[in-house]
Amino acid sequence: MTSLVELSEVRKAYNGHRESVALDSISLTIAAGQAACVMGPSGSGKSTLLNVIGGLDRPSSGTIRVAGHDLGKMGEAALARFRRTQVGIVFQFFNLLNNLSALENAMVPAQLAGVRRSEARRQALELFERLEIAPLRDQYPMRMSGGQRQRVAIARALVNNPVLLLADEPTGALDSHSGEQVMTILAELNRNGQTIVLVTHDERLAHANATRLIRLVDGAVVSDRNEPALGMVRAR
Repeated sequence: MTSLVELSEVRKAYNGHRESVALDSISLTIAAGQAACVMGPSGSGKSTLLNVIGGLDRPSSGTIRVAGHDLGKMGEAALARFRRTQVGIVFQFFNLLNNLSALENAMVPAQLAGVRRSEARRQALELFERLEIAPLRDQYPMRMSGGQRQRVAIARALVNNPVLLLADEPTGALDSHSGEQVMTILAELNRNGQTIVLVTHDERLAHANATRLIRLVDGAVVSDRNEPALGMVRAR
């Protein structure tokens, strides 16, 4: 298996009245095509781990390589290009722009990456068909259900064909039925080869859909094991 994400002795600390360590010397590798689920109690460093992998935050020390890019050696402009072209991010609370239609929201990352509007629209429409939300393309986020908004957010995350999809509690703001639907979509994406790193608090969905479970406690990896998933499939 080809390594897509490599972390070596990654540490992240925040300095306030006293130092707070969010990540404590984490080393791990995620293979291309894998679906890894990160779990742990509140404050264990799960979201911080996603943020440093996605280039949204810089570690205090250690090295991070994603798709051959050494994130620590990249300036802010290069990191911004990396995020636009290599990584798609799905957030718990969708982060859609309420003044744009569903389709326009999904087009935004492509347009920021310099893709022509007509091509961005084509790519977004193709994803809307795959995600079975084509009838919603002209709807505005405030008129959609949480599950529908999360599908739009997934389309937005995928519009630039990223090598890595990061999902931070993507079912956390959804009812159980909508949450299962979103996880089914992620499972299908993984079956088609999409590498996914997912944070979730839902043990049942994690065991049903992830092929690898990584548990964090106090910023450190306490367990890391493969799972015989029902939904997502093992990397080949």
